[in-house]
Amino acid sequence: MKNNIFATPNLPLTEEIFEPILTTSGLLIERIVSMGQITPPNEWYNQDNDEWVMLVQGSAGLLFDHDKGETLNLIAGDYVLIPKNRKHRVVYTSFEPPCIWLAIHGNLQPPK
Repeated sequence: MKNNIFATPNLPLTEEIFEPILTTSGLLIERIVSMGQITPPNEWYNQDNDEWVMLVQGSAGLLFDHDKGETLNLIAGDYVLIPKNRKHRVVYTSFEPPCIWLAIHGNLQPPK
């Protein structure tokens, strides 16, 4: 089946969309589409797996629990490896263009 990473559903989005692309034992590859959605106040992602995430389109901001309020600003093409159990939250996603993320979850190791 053919799909396109840039295809967007009916806009504007009222909720973030999480679409699994590939799943296997210990690995999830998903596409996420955001339009202004952020992590709810006082909530943090704290995942049991590493997450490699690339912003394919749009702009966004990530905040990590140890960064003293400094936002990691991302633009299209930027990627980051978030180790498991590293608390983080999304504090900004662009409306135009919508954010399109590619995320890989699993036991991931950076190159040496």
